[in-house]
Amino acid sequence: MDLGLKDKVMMVAASSSGLGFAVARNLAAEGAKISMASRSVKHIEDAAAEIRTSYNVDVLPSVMDVTDPFTIESWVKHTLDKFGRIDGLLINAGGPPPGRFDDLNDSQWSAGFELTMMGTVRMIRQVLPQMRKQKSGSILTITSISIKEPIDNLLLSNVMRSGVSNLLKSLSSQLASDGIRVNNLVPGLFGTERLKNLDLINSREWRMTVEEVKKINFDNIPLGRYGDPDEFGKAATFLLSDAASYVTGETMIIDGGKTRGVR
Repeated sequence: MDLGLKDKVMMVAASSSGLGFAVARNLAAEGAKISMASRSVKHIEDAAAEIRTSYNVDVLPSVMDVTDPFTIESWVKHTLDKFGRIDGLLINAGGPPPGRFDDLNDSQWSAGFELTMMGTVRMIRQVLPQMRKQKSGSILTITSISIKEPIDNLLLSNVMRSGVSNLLKSLSSQLASDGIRVNNLVPGLFGTERLKNLDLINSREWRMTVEEVKKINFDNIPLGRYGDPDEFGKAATFLLSDAASYVTGETMIIDGGKTRGVR
């Protein structure tokens, strides 16, 4: 299938590693031009060099912190200066820290809101003028399975990511007349560094080994394993592409069958 991504300009946030990098890599494999961003100069330049070498596509690395409006604005400006258009945006950021209700103070709630909700709002706000001018564009957010099944020790993620999901659903109807599609991609458990850290935290809380924690997780996933980040990257690439031109306002779950409720 031709996804129609050849020479399209795709912005991918938090893409120096993990799921964001997997998305950038799969977009590049389809011939897209990639504008990548993360907080670390070295990490994003290394990731960009790897993609450029592997796929022979044009890659622009930028430093961006989703909690800093100025860096978001600069990332978009640099992208337009280099490529002249924006065809897609993947919204992604590290999740809020784990914690239960009694563990969290006001400053942590505010920080979670700035990171997850306002980072999303600001990225969308910055790309909309160009996408409206083009009368085309695709916006995709990465949230969390916690929007479907709240996770006990990830209260900030449960609340903030659910808000993001509702924001995107609202925007899908408001932006449709501009030719802009808006969707949400929900990962289950993927083999990333963040998941390794969560497994370690849970092993301490549950007083068991990391391998025992992983076995419990595997037993609750019908496919019996964690996902490979590239499996996620392929799904995101489809939703950002012209092949999904009639898909908007949707929340797609990619979790190996773990979510039990009707979707």
